[in-house]
Order: sequence, then C-alpha cells, then structure tokens
Amino acid sequence: MHDSFQRLLTFSGPEVQALGAQASLGELVPPERSQFAHLVRHFLARFFNHETASPDGDAKTRLVQIAFVAGIPPLLVAVYLWPVYHPFPGWPIGTRLVGPPPFWVQANHHFFFVVYSFAVVGIATVFEWDLFFPDLIDIFVLTVLPIPARRLFSARVAAIAILVAGFLIDTGCLAALVMPLATDPPSLPRLVFAHVASVLSAGLFASALVLGVQSVVLALFGERIFRRFALAAQGIAVTAFTVLLLFFPVLSEFTRDLLQSGSRNVFFFPPYWFLGIYQRILDGRAAQPIFTNLARCGVFALLASVALVIAAYPVAYLRRTRQLLVGANARSSQSRFFNGLLTPLNRAVARTPVGRAVFHFIGQTMLRVPRYRIYLVLYGGVGLSWVAVTVLRLRVNHQQLHFSIDPDGLRASIGLIAFWIVAGLRTTFTSAGNRQGAWIWQMTHGDPPVFTTSLERAEAAKRWVVLASVAVTLAMLGLLRVYAPLEILAGLSTAAQVALAIAFCALLTDLIFLRSDTVPFTGVSARQQSNLAFTVLGYFILLPLVMVLSRGFAIWMERDIRNLGVTIVIVAVIHLWLRKLSQDHLRLYCSEPAIEEADEQTYRPLGLMS
Repeated sequence: MHDSFQRLLTFSGPEVQALGAQASLGELVPPERSQFAHLVRHFLARFFNHETASPDGDAKTRLVQIAFVAGIPPLLVAVYLWPVYHPFPGWPIGTRLVGPPPFWVQANHHFFFVVYSFAVVGIATVFEWDLFFPDLIDIFVLTVLPIPARRLFSARVAAIAILVAGFLIDTGCLAALVMPLATDPPSLPRLVFAHVASVLSAGLFASALVLGVQSVVLALFGERIFRRFALAAQGIAVTAFTVLLLFFPVLSEFTRDLLQSGSRNVFFFPPYWFLGIYQRILDGRAAQPIFTNLARCGVFALLASVALVIAAYPVAYLRRTRQLLVGANARSSQSRFFNGLLTPLNRAVARTPVGRAVFHFIGQTMLRVPRYRIYLVLYGGVGLSWVAVTVLRLRVNHQQLHFSIDPDGLRASIGLIAFWIVAGLRTTFTSAGNRQGAWIWQMTHGDPPVFTTSLERAEAAKRWVVLASVAVTLAMLGLLRVYAPLEILAGLSTAAQVALAIAFCALLTDLIFLRSDTVPFTGVSARQQSNLAFTVLGYFILLPLVMVLSRGFAIWMERDIRNLGVTIVIVAVIHLWLRKLSQDHLRLYCSEPAIEEADEQTYRPLGLMS
C-alpha cells in the first residue's frame, strides 16, 4: 500500500527508519500550496478541532469516529437487504414465496436512505453552524494578515462545501455500492442514479435549509438578536431531525396509506419529496402520479433552498463581520436575571461556604460559556426525541395522521427524561476543554483537598444536578400530562409519578456521579477518561433498564399506596449505599499524593509561576 494512502487511513506518520535510509531519501520538500489552499485547510481543521467537537484536542480521532458513525448504518442496512430480496422458503421467518418484496416494501427501503441522509446531514449542519461564519479569532488573527477579504470569504465557502459534500458522500454513496448486489434491480444504472440523486438531494436540502434560515436571520436581525434564539433553535432542529430518524419505523407503516390517500398534507413533509425523486427516476414514466408530483416539489424546494443560501449568506457574512469589528455583541442582561434567581437558591440549599462556592461557580460558568449550553441543548434534543418516540402513538384515521399519548410510554418516559438530563449535565461538568477555573480551587483547597472539603464539593455539585433534573423532569411530566389519558391522572397515579421522578433523578445522579472527584467545569482527570465506545455501550445498557424500571415501578405504585411507601424506603436505602460508595472513593482520592506535574500546566499559562 502506498505510504500516503496508508497515512490517510491511519492518520499516523510513516514508520521510523534508520538515519542512513532517511538520508538516501533526499531533502524533504514540502508541497507547495497557495494561500487559498492553506485557508481552506485551516477552516476544515477548525470544523473538527474546536472545543465542542473535540474537547480533548484529538480532532483526527474524532473525525474518524464521526465518519464511521455517519457512514456505517446505511451501508449495513444495504447489506441486510440481501436476504430480503433473496429469500428462500422459511427465511426470513414467515416467508412463504421466493422473490422480491412487494412494491411498497421496496419503497420503504428507499425511504430509509432518504430519511437518514436528511436527518444526519441536517444534524451535522446544526452542530457546526457556529463555525460557518467568522468569529473573534478570525477577526483578530486572519484579518490583520495580508489576505484579501474576498479570498477569506471564498475559502470559508469552499470549506463549508467540502464539509457538506463529505457528509453527503458518507451518508449516501457508500450504500449505493452495495444496493445493486443486495436488490438485483431490473435496471442497474437507474437504481444507482436514483439512489445517489435522491439521497444527495435530501441531505443537501436539509443542510441548505439550516444554513439558509440562519443566514436570513443574521442578515435581517443581526448577531445580537440571533444569539438570543440560537440555542433554542439548535435544540428544536436537533430534536426534529432525531425524532424523524427514530420515527422512521412508524412512518414506514403509514407511507402507503398516506401517499394513496390523496391528502395534500403529504406535500408538507420534505422526506416524501425526495422519495418521490427516488421512485420517479427508478420507475420512469411508469411511476405513480403521486411520486411525480412529490418529485417536482423536491426539485423546486432544493433549488429554492440553494438559491436562498446563495442570496443570504454573503449578506449575513458581511453583517456578522462588521458587528464583530464594532463590538455589537453586547453582554445580555439574561445572566443578571438568572443570577437573581440562583442567589436565594444557593443560600437555601448550600449551607456551607464550599457548597455555596460550588453552586455559584456552576451557575456562573453555565451561563457564561456557550459551549456548555450547546452540550445541554444537544442532549436535550436527543432526549426529547427519545421521549417523543416513547410516548407518542400514530394512527391513520379518515386519511389523516393522528397522535395520541400512550400511558405506558408516559410512565417509561419519567426515568428516560431524568436519565438524559443527568447524563447531559455529567458530560457538561466533566468536559476537558476548559481548565481555566481549576487553579483557584487548587490554590484554596489543594490538590487533592482534604476529605471534608472534597465531600462538600461533591455533595454540592450533586445537589445542584438533582434540583435541576427534578425541576426539568417535573415540568416535562406536567406538559405530557396535559394530553395524557384520564387513567393516569388520578391522585395516586400523580403521586406515584412525582415520587418516581424525584427518585430517578436522585439515584441516577448518585450512580452517574459516583466517581466524580473534581469541581464541575475544571476538567476531568486521566483516570476518569473513558473510551467513547464503552460510554455508548453503557448508555445502551442503562437506558433500556431505566425505562423498564420506570414503567414497572409506576404501575406497581399505582395499585396500592403502601407500594408507594415501600418504594420510597427502597430508594432511600439505595441512595445511602451509593453515597457510601462515593465517600469511599473520595476518601481514597484524598489520600493520594498531589501531582506536581500538573502545577506547571495549570499556573504557567496564567502567569502565576516565575
């Protein structure tokens, strides 16, 4: 394998060679790149090397992980379609006839690839949209260099195009290599062209829609107004795209009925437009009229969204640059409002000076650093999508799609909501990308601190998480109960749901923060860093268990009020046991010797060391 291609796959340098072998290679001549090429590479590197995408600074590893996470699912689905299109009697289970599946089953297979590209590329665009426009680093560093403004603009546009194209190829074109072998289509060129055209169009429309709306808002209202709604918009967008992806199995059951119903509502659902493009190209003139009409909507929407980006992005870019230069990003009074709410809460809940300091530090840092709020928004969006899939039930009645609240789904969602809130706060608190606040705690309390101080810090952080998670969980539960059936609105059911919400928030906080020994936002120690794969595996194991326990205990407590008392006792015992385990861990942590190597890394950048 050629060395350059091998380095592309492994992201590592060549093997170590002897000095004589290196001398025989001659002088190393770096490749000549233009200023434009350097700028494009710089902007591309920032997409994966900023604090939110790669808090540990290992952008190459994060890039490989993102590529695999985005590209493997459609490729595996295409592989798994082979036994569906090549069955033999008895396999897959329930198969009686040998032959390709019916038309609408094949349409649903095509629909998956369209929905996947639409959702994943949309989520990626939302996640990176802060870097699509210049920031203070660009203004203070790049604009003072001898670089024409037009070249800066064109290099950023090229980097955005490469990023979106990479996600489009990753999510759509890999499966096209397997689809012909898996499905044995009557016309191979038609299938490949239909798959690539529709999937790329769906992803490109989602990306252009997000970027176009962002550009229009920035161009019309400016940066200061946009920032007030940016986090909420990110959360809504992530929730919508994730719900669409998770709801695909449900939507696929109603695709045939909805498209054959003649309802005009199907024309307001963008993924159906690109399914129409898929079927129109694949079937040609024999395609059903509904697919032809949907394909026309898809082509028009795609051209309109791209035209919107072309028209609005330059205006938004110039206005964003001008506002950064003149300092239009005035400090919002929002933090003062929240500080007024947090101050009495700190005094009421945190009764020790160390506890009040931790409470105040969490509130101030959470409100000041946008990256931490983005973490919470992303976790909240994914959590809301899971809750929606768990609670909502769809049905088609009189050619209309109706929603309803499932009682068992609402019971299971209590633990689900608490889980995502606590997990999101854990990820935010232990983010390793910002250790600027660690020095003050090390100077005042030592590293490691004495056991009593460490215990007060840990208990204060957990108390903050419990209060926040209980407030959000009860608020979400109250919102869901507005549309819930009457069978779960009785007095005992309400008491059981409230008690269960508090219990899950407390126990999940004890469990997820069991080995936490640092102050939030001051970084995570090496012994606490874990492999991403094992973290995801832990979520897949713990999340179903939480949902099952939430539903089971809710039903059990609703039967008899004595069961409610027994549950409270069980929760108290488990809480005390987990608290003892946490104290044992803190006692062991405080008995360890201080790490002297960390002093230079902490104090020298602050100018506190000679």
